[in-house]
Amino acid sequence: MDARAIELLADRTSQAHDWELVDLVQTKASHNQRVSVVLPALNEEATVGTIVRQIRRELMDGCTDDRLVDELVVLDSGSTDRTASVAAEAGATVIHRDDVLAHIPAVTGKGEAMWRGLAATTGDVVVFIDADIRSFSSSYIIGLLGPLFDDPQIQLVKAVYERPLVGDRHTVAAGGGRVTELVARPLINLNWPQLAGVIQPLAGEYAARRSLLVQLPFPCGYGVDFGLLVDTEAHYGVRAIAQVDLGVRVHRHHDTARLGRMAAEIMSTATARIANSHGRGGQPQSGAALTQFERDPNGYRATEFVVTGLERPPLSAVSGDLAVD
Repeated sequence: MDARAIELLADRTSQAHDWELVDLVQTKASHNQRVSVVLPALNEEATVGTIVRQIRRELMDGCTDDRLVDELVVLDSGSTDRTASVAAEAGATVIHRDDVLAHIPAVTGKGEAMWRGLAATTGDVVVFIDADIRSFSSSYIIGLLGPLFDDPQIQLVKAVYERPLVGDRHTVAAGGGRVTELVARPLINLNWPQLAGVIQPLAGEYAARRSLLVQLPFPCGYGVDFGLLVDTEAHYGVRAIAQVDLGVRVHRHHDTARLGRMAAEIMSTATARIANSHGRGGQPQSGAALTQFERDPNGYRATEFVVTGLERPPLSAVSGDLAVD
């Protein structure tokens, strides 16, 4: 393993319980920093309310001096269920993606929601939490913020966790993360060996400094987690990245076809960055198609899905009012 990757594992990896809420609140106050938490959400009415209520109760409500989180936003990506109303009732500020940077037409995708969530918030540090988590604990946010408050050199903190594959009749320990093991990790080891010590490169839970995030492009689809990781290293080096073990993470799983489309978007993001590193000015392949097959009574039916290659520019390069319209 690359020496820098070994160093990341040895010196930049901690446990969530290594960080105490009271200590982080004091450090936050002494540095006069604000913390925003963003939950990108699409049809997550079953889980988003529980997450929001726990954040409100344990990290926001009470005396101002005791708050770790200053701003909690659920960025609704166009849900057709009760996600927005459930989140609002639980105490979040709910913002529809079309109401942020309205002069730029919105597209679908996780990265698009995150980019607009960043634009809609004001915290010096931003924490992203997936809205489909069934095992959420406030220790997730405490752990992710710990390294950022402890070391000014750190720019990005990624989550580490075990991902059991929960089925209808049984659970497979560490059976989740299939796209990570089959796509993301091989890509990283082959092309960015200095990042091979990142245990969960596609983790949807991470914290970063706003000053970093506004400098980076955001792939609009599922390539966003991969892209932000690789681009952070390109700007600041491996020592700007830390990771925190959050324990076990249980969330909604996708079928194989959906995972294939996620993998294609990640590969598109990686391909553009590999080309750039070789001086070829690579761009994501927007409009490229992934063909998948399903059996029907007449044999096999081919379906094509457009691979989301669109990337949003760094927010620092976007002109106009960033406020919610």
